[in-house]
Amino acid sequence: MCLFCAAIPAALAIGARAKARQDMTKVEAQAQQEPAPRPALPAVPATAVVVAGLVAASVIYHTQQGG
Repeated sequence: MCLFCAAIPAALAIGARAKARQDMTKVEAQAQQEPAPRPALPAVPATAVVVAGLVAASVIYHTQQGG
């Protein structure tokens, strides 16, 4: 498995953890009756951009291999 293909599940796992952490922070703020902090970079769009880049790199890598 190439580096790009192996990195896709890892990026998704990191993105899922970041989303869970943002959700947990939001719930904790609501429990303390404070406004929820707005993340500097939302996890879902950032994860989508990273995964799309990895998929594109993987497609380019696999189509450029000599056969």
